[in-house]
Amino acid sequence: MELVGTLVILLLVITGYWSLVILPKQQSFKKHQKYVADIAPGEMVITYGGIIGTVVRVEAEVGEVVVRIAEGVEVRMITAAINQPYNPVELTKNAQIGLSDDA
Repeated sequence: MELVGTLVILLLVITGYWSLVILPKQQSFKKHQKYVADIAPGEMVITYGGIIGTVVRVEAEVGEVVVRIAEGVEVRMITAAINQPYNPVELTKNAQIGLSDDA
């Protein structure tokens, strides 16, 4: 009887860990993969390094994109290095989190 109780508790812990840690990571990974697969030239993006640029060319067959980060400066990078689309309104809102008016 004690063995059954231990197995049930172990199963609950494993299920909880999977649903709270692994499942959200898998969903996030799939969402990012879809975003990267749908990137098109002309889109403004933010890289994982925090660089904001415009996609110039997508070479999907080799998993690379060319991003213009300044006039006359283009960088070739792997598509996995693209973090998210550039949304200045969202960035401004996130930058204001935690700031108070009386600081």
